[in-house]
Amino acid sequence: MSSRQTMYIIDAHGLIYQMFHAIRDAMTSPDGRPTNAVFGVTRDLIYLHEDVRPDYLLCCFDLPGPTFRDEIYPEYKKNRPPQPEDLTPQIPMIQDVLRAMNLPVLSLPTFEADDVMATVACAAAERDIEVTICTSDKDCRQLIADNIRLYNLRKREVMSREQLIEDWGVAPEQVVDYQSMVGDSVDNVPGVTGVGAKTAAKLLLEYGTLDNIIAHVDQIKQPKMRENFKKAIADGTLERARKLVELRCDIPLEIHWEEWKRREWNGPQLLQLFTEFGFRRFSEQVRSMLKIDGKKKNDALLRDIGEEKNLFSDFTDPEFAPLPETPPQAGWKMAYTLVDDEGSFEAFFKDLSEQKRFAFDLETTGLDPLICEIVGLAFSWQVDEGYYLPLRGPESDKKLDERTVLEKLQPIFANPAIQKLNQNIKFDRAVLKAHHFEVSGVAGDSMIAHYLLHSGERSHGLDELTRIYLGHENISITELIGKGKNQLRMDQVPTAKVAQYAAEDADAAWRLTERLEKDLDREKLKSLYSDVEIPLIEVLGDMEHEGIRVDVELLKKMSIEMANDLARIEKQIHAAAGREFNIASPKQLREILFEELKLPVQKRTDLTGEASTDQETLEKLAALGHEIPKMITEHRQISKLKGTYVDALPDLVNPKTGRVHTSFNQTVAATGRLSSSNPNLQNIPARTDLGKQIRQAFIPREGWQLLTADYSQIELRLLAHFCGDEALQEAFRQKKDIHTMVAAQIAHVDVKDVSGDQRRMAKTVNFGVIYGMSAHGLAQRLNISRTEAEAFIQAYFARYPQVLSYQDILLKKCRKNGYVSTILGRKRFFEKSTIREKTSYQGRNTAEREAINMEIQGSAADLIKLAMLRIHKKLLSGWQSKMLLTVHDELVFEAPPSEVQKLATMVREEMSGAMELAVPLDVEIAVGPNWLDGEEIT
Repeated sequence: MSSRQTMYIIDAHGLIYQMFHAIRDAMTSPDGRPTNAVFGVTRDLIYLHEDVRPDYLLCCFDLPGPTFRDEIYPEYKKNRPPQPEDLTPQIPMIQDVLRAMNLPVLSLPTFEADDVMATVACAAAERDIEVTICTSDKDCRQLIADNIRLYNLRKREVMSREQLIEDWGVAPEQVVDYQSMVGDSVDNVPGVTGVGAKTAAKLLLEYGTLDNIIAHVDQIKQPKMRENFKKAIADGTLERARKLVELRCDIPLEIHWEEWKRREWNGPQLLQLFTEFGFRRFSEQVRSMLKIDGKKKNDALLRDIGEEKNLFSDFTDPEFAPLPETPPQAGWKMAYTLVDDEGSFEAFFKDLSEQKRFAFDLETTGLDPLICEIVGLAFSWQVDEGYYLPLRGPESDKKLDERTVLEKLQPIFANPAIQKLNQNIKFDRAVLKAHHFEVSGVAGDSMIAHYLLHSGERSHGLDELTRIYLGHENISITELIGKGKNQLRMDQVPTAKVAQYAAEDADAAWRLTERLEKDLDREKLKSLYSDVEIPLIEVLGDMEHEGIRVDVELLKKMSIEMANDLARIEKQIHAAAGREFNIASPKQLREILFEELKLPVQKRTDLTGEASTDQETLEKLAALGHEIPKMITEHRQISKLKGTYVDALPDLVNPKTGRVHTSFNQTVAATGRLSSSNPNLQNIPARTDLGKQIRQAFIPREGWQLLTADYSQIELRLLAHFCGDEALQEAFRQKKDIHTMVAAQIAHVDVKDVSGDQRRMAKTVNFGVIYGMSAHGLAQRLNISRTEAEAFIQAYFARYPQVLSYQDILLKKCRKNGYVSTILGRKRFFEKSTIREKTSYQGRNTAEREAINMEIQGSAADLIKLAMLRIHKKLLSGWQSKMLLTVHDELVFEAPPSEVQKLATMVREEMSGAMELAVPLDVEIAVGPNWLDGEEIT
C-alpha cells in the first residue's frame, strides 16, 4: 500500500449530468421536485467520503458566462443543447448537499472546471499526492500521469496510461495533439478534415508529435489528407484546436491545502436535507453517524435542524435507527399485514385463493437454497398491499406452523394456471423445491425483465430498480440484520420488522414486474421474455437442484501432483534467475526480469508507471523466447486452476446431496449467454491438459453415464447464415472442414495441399473476425509478423466480401436504431456516437466490435436456450435421465444405461431442430464415465 496522501477531484457538472441521464425515471421529493440527479450525486459523494476516504476531497464547477476559449473561437460549444428542464431545480439542491458535506467547491471566472481540475491536480502531483479525477470527460485524459489517473464513477472504471493507450492508441502526452487533429463534435472544435481517431493515432505513432507531423507534412502519402493538413495549418484550424483542447494547469487559483482536506459532515444539516428530499436510506446513515441514543439528544438535534415535528417519536430500540412512520416518497403507500395467527391466515388464504396472479418472496436463514430454512413468506397482488406469514422468529414472537402453512399453500403454488412472480424467483423456487414443495406457473421476474431492457447495465437488483422506477427507497438488509460480527440471522430479527421488509419486497416486485412488462411490450421483447427467459427459470432451477457428482479422491490426488509441479517449477525459476525470490511478488519479479535480466519492458502499470508483470506481458516475453516468463506463466496457470477448481470443488460438495450445485445466471452477460458461479464452469479450459483433467473429475451417479452434446462451430454457422455467403453456407451443407476450405481458397491451393499452418491461420481468422480480431491480435496469437497477419485478413475479406459487407450493414443499422438485436429479438443498446458512420475493419473501436459480436453470440445464446427448453419438456415425460450442466454451446446429461442411446437420439433431434438456419445445425454427442472420456455417438 502506498503511504502517499490521496486526493479525489470531482467533475461536478459531469457527474450531475451522468446521474441525471443514468437514473431514467423521475424521482420526486415529497413536495414534488425532481430528485434523480440529486440522489445519484449524493450516493456517489457518500461512497467517496465514507468508503474511499481520501485525504483530500473537492468538487469543481463551471461558472456561467464566457471563458477564454469563447474569445479564441466564438463558435466553441455552440451546439451544446440547453440544460434539461428537470435538471435546473436540482442544481441548487445538490449545492446544498455539498455545503452540508463540507466539500470545497472550486471554480474561477473565465475558466472551465477542467482547467480548475488540471491546475489542482498538477499542483497536488508536485506535492507527491496521488490524484484521482472523477470524470468521464475525455479532455482530461491529457492529465494522466504517474500520480494522476481518471475514474468514471458511473462505471467504476479507472483510466490510466495503459487503458488510454489501449483505447486511443496514444500516450497522455499525445492527447492534445490527437484531439487537435480529430476535433471534438461535442464542443464544436473543428480538426483536420478527414482525419479520424485511427489516422491520428497512426500518425502520432509514426511521428510522435503534431509539430513533427507538421514539419513532415509533405511526406504524408495520401494526397487528399496531405492537402487537408496543409489547409488546416494555413488557416489556423490546427493551432486554434490545440488552444481549445489543451487544459490550463497554471490558472490563478488560490491553493488552500488545509481547507481542501476531507472533513466530517454537518450531520444535522444533512439530515434536514435528506428528510426534505425524501432520501430515507441516506437519512438512516446520518442518524447512525450521529449515534442518536435518547430523547434528550433527539430534541437537541431537532432544535439544531429547525424541525417542528419529532421524526424520532416512535423510537424504541437503541440498536436500530428509527424509520419515519410514513415513507417520504410521494405516491408510495403501505398497507402491510402481519399474518401470524389462525384467523388472519384463513382470511389471507381466502383472498389468495381468488388470485390468478401474485408476487411472493421468501425470507430465509441463509443464501444456500438447499440447506437454508424458511423464515417466512410474503405476498402481494395489489399496489400498496402486502402480507407476511412468519414461520420462524424470536421465541417471544407469534408464528404460524410451517407444515400446516405449506400443505395449505401447495395446491396454489403447484397450479400452473395461477401466475407467480418475484425478483430473482429462481432462488425462491429452489428453496421451496428443497423443502419438497413444487412451484409451477412461474410467469414473471422483474430482474429478468430489466435485464432484457437494459442488458448492458451492471445492476438489476430490487433496491436499485425500486429507486429508479418507483422513486422509493426500500428498507435495506443492513437496516434489518446489521453487518459484521454483530450481524443477525433473519429469524433473530423481530417479526414485525421482518414483516415490513418482506412485504415491501413483494410489493416492489409486483409493481416493478407490472411496470417493466409494459416496457417489454413496447420494445417488442415480451415474446423473448415470456416464451424463453421465464420458462428457462424452471429449467435452470431443476439443473441446479440436481447438481453433479465430482470425484473428490481424484481431485485430492491432482492437488498433490499440482503442488509438486509448482514446487518443481519454482526451483527451476530460481535456478534460471540465479537466486531465490518470491515469484508471487510483482516487485521482486520486476527486479529479476527488468533490472537483473534486462528483458524489454512491454508496458507499464497505471499509477506508478513501473514495468508491468501481468499475464499479457509474461506471454509476450515468453513468445520472444525468454525462459523465466514462460515458467512463471505455467506456474500461474497451474496455481490458478489448483486454487479455483482442484482445491475448491471438494469444499463445494453439498453435505445433504453429495453433489456440487452450480448457480446459473441469466442476467450477467450482455449477449444473453448464461454464466455460472460457485463453481464457474465457463472458465475450465477445455483444451489444455490440466483443464481436461479437471473435467475428468465430473462424474455421473453410480452405474450411470455422462452424455455431452455440443453444437459444432455454431458461431461460424451463424456468421454464414447472417452474411449469406454461398461458399461458406455450401461448405457447411456438405460437411466440409470449413477451416481447410477457407485456407485453400485464400491461398489458392487445392484442399489436399493445405498445410497445418495455413489451416491454423484460417481457423484463427474464421473465429477472430466474429470478435473483430486485429492484425496485431492475429500476429500475437500465431506468433507471426503483423504484415503477414494483415495480408491474411485482407485476403480473407477479398475472398469473402459478404462477411465484411454484412458487418458494415449491421453497424449502420446499429447507428440508426441504437441497438443490435439477435435472431429472437434480444437487444443490446449502444450509444449512437460510439458507432461511427465510416470505419474500416482494422479501425473498429470496442463498441463496434461488441455490436458485431452481439448478433452472433447473442443468437447462439438464443439457440442453446431454445434447445434446453425443448429437451427439458421431453425429459419431463417419464425420463430418468437428467440435464445437469450448460457451458457455452454444450449440454451435459447423466443417464442410466438403458436410456443412453435413446437420449442421444432425442437430444440431437431437439438441438438440431431448435432453430431453422440457412445452414444445418450439427451436434456432436459423446458418452462416457466422466465429462472428459466420452466416445462419440454418430
